[in-house]
Amino acid sequence: MQDFIKINDNDNVVVALRTIPAGEKLCNGAMKSVVALEEIPAGHKMAICDIPEGGEVIKYGFRIGNTKETVKAGTWIHTHNLKTALGDLLEYTYEPVFPVCEGQNDGVACRQVWEEGCQIPEIGRSVSLSGKSSGRSGNRATFMGFRRPDGQVGVRNEIWIIPTVGCVNNVASSIANKANMRLASKAGAFEKGSVDEVIAFPHPYGCSQMGEDQEHTRQILADLVKHPNAGGVLVLGLGCENSNIEVLKPYIGEYDENRVKFLVAQDCEDEVAEALEIIESLISYASSFKREPVSVDRLVIGMKCGGSDGLSGITANPLVGRFSDRLIAEGGTTILTEVPEMFGAETILMNRCANEELFHQTVALINDFKNYFKSHNQTIYENPSPGNKKGGISTLEDKSLGCTQKSGSAPVMGVMQYGERVRARGLNLLSAPGNDLVAATALAAAGAHIVLFTTGRGTPFASPVPTVKISTNSALAGKKSNWIDYNAGVLAEDKGMEEEAERLFNYVVEVASGRKVCSEEAGYHDMAIFKQGVTL
Repeated sequence: MQDFIKINDNDNVVVALRTIPAGEKLCNGAMKSVVALEEIPAGHKMAICDIPEGGEVIKYGFRIGNTKETVKAGTWIHTHNLKTALGDLLEYTYEPVFPVCEGQNDGVACRQVWEEGCQIPEIGRSVSLSGKSSGRSGNRATFMGFRRPDGQVGVRNEIWIIPTVGCVNNVASSIANKANMRLASKAGAFEKGSVDEVIAFPHPYGCSQMGEDQEHTRQILADLVKHPNAGGVLVLGLGCENSNIEVLKPYIGEYDENRVKFLVAQDCEDEVAEALEIIESLISYASSFKREPVSVDRLVIGMKCGGSDGLSGITANPLVGRFSDRLIAEGGTTILTEVPEMFGAETILMNRCANEELFHQTVALINDFKNYFKSHNQTIYENPSPGNKKGGISTLEDKSLGCTQKSGSAPVMGVMQYGERVRARGLNLLSAPGNDLVAATALAAAGAHIVLFTTGRGTPFASPVPTVKISTNSALAGKKSNWIDYNAGVLAEDKGMEEEAERLFNYVVEVASGRKVCSEEAGYHDMAIFKQGVTL
């Protein structure tokens, strides 16, 4: 195992891969030997040359801040001697950088795909692919999914209970618990078949909201109703709420009456008993669906990080970026979100926009979120959490440059507002905050079948769709095997990126084909909506 890593040739810091004691001499190849002047914690940065007060600290080949004082080579660089160099609202210029295609399946989007981006099929339409690799059927990699009558594809066949308002949360949960008990015992007409589980998604909204805040709640609920991972959906209302069923129906649009059912609790003598009868019919309908081979070009994968540490931008995030490139090369789609954690690295994404219109949409994506912070009199760049800092992240630039590595190298083909569903194949950017539950829910609502969640600190949370926890370090994977599904920490040890990228791709295909992740095995299913307005 290496003792440290210099990420980019232009960096003036290295990242310690283990705790380096004061006085230890570090030397690696062309780098001049440097003696650690103080203890450097694992995941943290050490200067490898003298940096004057106000000088730029370079990591990933980019500035992550300026020094507060003169720093000698061998000094620990962190929040005590490093500050952000970011401003508020900035002016941006579109300076596109075109990736070069070096092969059919090397994970890098080719120039033709970039330049002809407007011709790329939308989600729901198949694409032609050439080339062969292991784990393929014919010319395409496949997973075992559920084809829906409306042309969508699901990776789970669940029954979802969507409350229109928080007042019926406990009712929804009670219905789900009773239904799952009957499924387990095969009581009455509750023959499970291909149905995985009955899941309720409680939330505290749907009433006492105004304006866009209410609109966003309705849109997210409607998006979840339409999600293909649900073979059947019960929309459970109270009856007197602002976002009642009749108000919500126009947001849902056309729907299959066999798949989507509605129940108003105030209109029932016994809402639980009536709901269970409806669940029986939904299970009967959903159990008719069977897994069958589906091309991976139909997969939509969300990408999110949380509890990041100093290894996030070295192991897990670049690995997810390689996965994203690989899936996109196969014709699939990925979605990157948590806009506040793009601040400081946003120009990298802007210059990868497939055209100038998408560039301007990305500029608006960034500036709208900055104005959101300013409108609430909050500091834009107070982002790294205590856990982030303990793990070695010092500034927002430091965090963002690591975070955006999940996007790989493909061109940006779509930019979505919060609550909007994905349409463009390839890499998409989605407006949502950094909050783990809110952002992961937004990814699911946008159409992600699975969320890849990288973490250096660990977290047990889930989202409405399978949420794959990818650890940045092996210590976390060993300690929290009940949380962590995949260990990217081996990249800091003896594993190569290409080997691990292929392994992660195959693992995601397994999850799409029915393999349960840790949070599913534990029975965790979370959902959170972005609260943006007043409460009446």
